[in-house]
Amino acid sequence: MSLEEFGRVVARVMETLPAEFQPYLDNVVVDVQEEPDAELLREQGFTEEEIEAGDSLYGLFAPMRLPTEWAGGVVDVHDLPHQILIYKRPLEEDFPNRRQLMIEIRKTVIHELAHHFGFNERDLEKFDDNPDPFGDELEV
Repeated sequence: MSLEEFGRVVARVMETLPAEFQPYLDNVVVDVQEEPDAELLREQGFTEEEIEAGDSLYGLFAPMRLPTEWAGGVVDVHDLPHQILIYKRPLEEDFPNRRQLMIEIRKTVIHELAHHFGFNERDLEKFDDNPDPFGDELEV
């Protein structure tokens, strides 16, 4: 699918998030990109071998950061805009079945939102390992 269509799918997935999430989304922008570049993968701890093998990210929580001289306790970083990136190519390659792709996009969005809420990778292992943690009929 095109990047534009993928973006519409991600937007629809955002509409399926539980109502309790909505108050926390005011300062979060969700964007889609084709795939992360090698520099970003290195920044995220991927080795050259993993990058060469095609390992990638499905998504990334990118909090806005201020230069330290600006922060100084004056600005509450929770109020700053944050970005969640969802990567099209890795998701489509790993989940060619449309229903599973929709589930994985939803899981990725929620996984990255959880980072916004302060959860780390270890906290999210049980959620990520569940093939369908929602148990509903996702219509996208």
